[in-house]
Amino acid sequence: MLIEVYWIKLSLEKIEKLETELSNILIRTGAIKFGFFKLTSGKLSPYYIDLRTIPSSPSAFKTVVSIYLALIKNKIGLDSFDRIGCVPIASIAFASVIAFNLDKPLLCVRKELKKHGRQKKVEGILEPGDKVLLIDDLITTGKSMIEAVNSIRGEGGIVDKGLVLIDRQEGGIKKMKEIDVTVHTFTKISDLAKRLFHIGILDEDKLEDIIKQIKEQEENP
Repeated sequence: MLIEVYWIKLSLEKIEKLETELSNILIRTGAIKFGFFKLTSGKLSPYYIDLRTIPSSPSAFKTVVSIYLALIKNKIGLDSFDRIGCVPIASIAFASVIAFNLDKPLLCVRKELKKHGRQKKVEGILEPGDKVLLIDDLITTGKSMIEAVNSIRGEGGIVDKGLVLIDRQEGGIKKMKEIDVTVHTFTKISDLAKRLFHIGILDEDKLEDIIKQIKEQEENP
């Protein structure tokens, strides 16, 4: 089904409305948890985001995909890329529906080289010179996106743009810029945390824990 809900210009008022809607979705679907969690990097975090729960709620899924589509039209431009690439696993569901709605070919970048068959890391048809918009759900340190960019470039593709829903503000945007990729984001964790605090979901202590972690990361990247 084609999604056309937010194919309009993103005004400040519309962005604020969507940010509030996304905050509610994260709580309603259990996609965000607060406490202390160990991340893939080994670091401890006062929150955890898992957007893989969102496709289990059709209405939430449609809203999130609509946000991606609006960002692509308003910030990136439909003519600036030929194909959509995604980083497994969480972004596959989002990228698949986005590619379908935009009538763009989809590529999936494996984290590890396939041991059988053609032994490729990039699944799908990629021709040398194809411009690829890389989509992920979150960006933290940028490690997985950087690996995906290198894989696509290694097969002749061009990647200079990325798109994520949430920036965890742990240096990933800067590291992607260092390899000449501009990552567009819908929101960042500090803004989400403040919004959740204002609507009474997050208490002051938890908000301070999140802001403290962000500041520590900025001081010690």
